[in-house]
Parts: sequence; structure tokens; C-alpha cells
Amino acid sequence: MPVHRSGTARVGRLTVTGALLAAFSVICTAPSSADTTPAHGSASMGMGVLPHDGRSGTPATSNADPARGSASLGVGVLAHDGRSGTPVTSKAAPARGSAYMGMGVLAHDGRSGTPVTRKAAQTEGVDVSSYDGNVAWSTLWNSGVKWADTKATEGTYYTNPYFKQQYKGSYNVGMIRGAYHFATPDTSSGAKQANYFVDHGGGWSRDGKTLPGVLDIEWNPYGATCYGKSASAMVSWISDFLKTYKARTGRDAVIYTATSWWTQCTGNYGGFATKNPLWIARYASTVGTLPAGWGYYTLWQYTSSGPTVGDHDRFNGALDRVKALANG
Repeated sequence: MPVHRSGTARVGRLTVTGALLAAFSVICTAPSSADTTPAHGSASMGMGVLPHDGRSGTPATSNADPARGSASLGVGVLAHDGRSGTPVTSKAAPARGSAYMGMGVLAHDGRSGTPVTRKAAQTEGVDVSSYDGNVAWSTLWNSGVKWADTKATEGTYYTNPYFKQQYKGSYNVGMIRGAYHFATPDTSSGAKQANYFVDHGGGWSRDGKTLPGVLDIEWNPYGATCYGKSASAMVSWISDFLKTYKARTGRDAVIYTATSWWTQCTGNYGGFATKNPLWIARYASTVGTLPAGWGYYTLWQYTSSGPTVGDHDRFNGALDRVKALANG
């Protein structure tokens, strides 16, 4: 029969038993991960909805009022007025320098045909600008075009980047050529613009191949039709340009215009007709009524939709008369 040592075995058994009971108590009383108490401050709206009430679909589109402060510009337009397309292209003014001879003719005077045939005593020509880029001069020459006019300047702020190719290119294929200035009477004086024109390609020389410079005076593509000037002020501006050009080159400049614009913006002034040849703009089968003072036209821009380049013109005379104008 074994001998019992008082206290030793009991102490060991109680120690093991206590450890087992402590472990069982932890297992039974420890919460699951889903029931763990969150840290203070971590609660959020609806935090307990899913574990307690679950999810059973989503509501139809809400008609509830939006939260205060959530409104934005046009927030109610679609709901109340709906959508019916997009706006048409904005009619913003074109960029300065982009104007060209006849830019306003279609918009203001429209088109009512073209000449049926070219008369024997008329000589075909074209006018070009940066809008036309590098021009196929040989193609034009072979089609019967014998003279050309190139935009050189506008205001006192723009020169045509294609001027060299256009002005010299037409000359090199045999054409009689000249240059024109698009006037902007609201930006500087007539004298300043005439000087700018002469200094940047608008001069003249008696070589039999260079036409006198042209003052392109027409609708303002950038603002008020008459550039904010009264009829008398416009006449004074034009006179200032013409006198300065004559003093610089020895030649009277050609005036390009349309009868309707001239009537509206100069009061149909007739005082320039004795010295300055008229280049009339009218896209029709005939030139129609001319501005006051001029009994005949020297040049006629009759279309903006010709072959190779759009703007085509007729000189009111045979080629020898074109040469006579060039020689002065």
C-alpha cells in the first residue's frame, strides 16, 4: 500500500484542474468576431442594420428632398424641363487677321448666279489669302487665269504668312499680280494702315507685271458693320489711306467694295471715282448697280466658289488692258 505524502499530489492536481477550468471559461465567454464591441467613436449611421434587420432589396428611385447644401447649378433642369438637343455653333467673332476679300458678301448680299460666259474682252483672275495656303499657280494658269491679287496685310497687326508663295508664285508662272490690304478703320488711321501696307508687300513698281495696291473696304467681320464710324468719318478714313498710298507709291489705289456696304457706310459717296479704279463684289450673273460716281467697273469678284481657289474675278478688258493698269 503506497505511502501518501501530505499535500504534494493534491497541489499538482488542483493546478492542472484550475488551468483547464480557466481555459474553458475563456472559450465559453469570448464573443465572436462579429459581436466584438467596437472602439468608442467608430459608430456610423446604419452600423447595426445589417446584423439585426438584414437586407431585402433596394428602394425605387427616391423622390425625397435632397440634403440641404447639395444643390448645384441646373440641378432641376432635367427633372422639370428635360433635354432637347444642344445649342448650335456659337457665332463668335473670327480671329483677327483671318479676314479676306469678300468675306462678308454671301452673308450680306447672298448669291444669285454667276456670269453665263466670259466675254472676249474680259480677263480671268483670282484673289487669295492665307485661307488658300500654298496655291497651285500652274493649275490656275493652265485654266486661263492671267492675273492675281494676294492679301498682304490687315490693319497694322497682320501680315499674310503665305504672301511670298502666293505673290511670287503667281508672278513666276507669268501672271500679272498685285496685293491688297484688308482695312480695319476702327483700329488705326488710314495713313498708318497705308504705310503698313506699303512696308509689307503692298508697294508698286513699273515692271509691267505689278498692279497697284488695293484697299479692301467692306463689312467688319469683328464687330459693327461700319466699324463704329459715321458716313463722313468713313469717307475721311478712306481718303487718308488713299492719299498716303499715292504719296508713297505714285499710284492711285484700287478700291474693292460692295455697293450695299458702300451705300450704308459712306452714304454712297461718289468722290473717289475719278481717280480710283473700282473692284466690285457681287456674286450674280451681272454686276448690278455700282456705287455712286463710277460709271463702270475695272474688276469684278463674281464668285467665291471657283475651281482651284474659290474667289474668282474678271478684269473688265482684255489682257492688254490689265498690262496697261500695271504700267500706270
